[in-house]
Amino acid sequence: MIPARKVSWFNTWFSGHARSRIQAAFGEVRVQGLDRARALAKEAPLLVVSNHTSWWDPLVAMHVSTHLLGTDGHAMMDAKNLRRLPFFALVGAFGVDLDKPADGALVMRYAARLLDKPGKLVWVYPQGQERPVTERPLGFRPGSAEIARVSRKARTVPVGLRYEFGGTERPALWLSFGEPVPAERDTTKGRAAQEEAVEAELLRIERAVRGEGAEGFEVVYRAAPSRVGGVLEAMLAAMTRPWVMRAPKAAPELSAGGDRPKVTSSPP
Repeated sequence: MIPARKVSWFNTWFSGHARSRIQAAFGEVRVQGLDRARALAKEAPLLVVSNHTSWWDPLVAMHVSTHLLGTDGHAMMDAKNLRRLPFFALVGAFGVDLDKPADGALVMRYAARLLDKPGKLVWVYPQGQERPVTERPLGFRPGSAEIARVSRKARTVPVGLRYEFGGTERPALWLSFGEPVPAERDTTKGRAAQEEAVEAELLRIERAVRGEGAEGFEVVYRAAPSRVGGVLEAMLAAMTRPWVMRAPKAAPELSAGGDRPKVTSSPP
């Protein structure tokens, strides 16, 4: 296990860096259930369980934990990746060796100790690796259910996460916070309940992407349209419109045989 080595000033800088990267890459950030999650974070520590679908996920977790929820966030990370990117430990990541059961048990207790009071948050991607957003079942590992069982104070919040290209230049980031999932003494049942809850939030996002219930998602960020790109497109449209929209020339009329144009003489 690799413990977190959170450093306040570095966390402040890096969380701002994460926000800047997200706002530069995405045209919109749409969130459902944010107010409920914020209120819950003031009442109890939060264990967030989410699907893992993209390279962006760690930066999203940090931005959401710090700027949208206002919590002191930590996140579980594969120890191999944390050794490769050790600066994530300075912003609250702790590492687990997924191939060592004893290491996993140690990390579960460590995560539970972090969740000791309201305002604390631990973000876990129970799939353990990036998987396609459409894959079902999600294939959660039981670790997050064990954390929920051991941490009596924490509330488990399912989050659906999706990156979607649409009718705009840049993709949209969609997040959906669900109702808390009760902890189970039986971690098999707890794992299944967490997985089902996250799948429900992903389905909510899918419907919103299709236009069903999209009004329930708050737009917390929207990028300004590119002025340069808009001007160039307008110029190209003005230049090409007369040529593209001009009336086509009439084709010569064919005779009944279809082999040569029909010639008619002028009237005397």
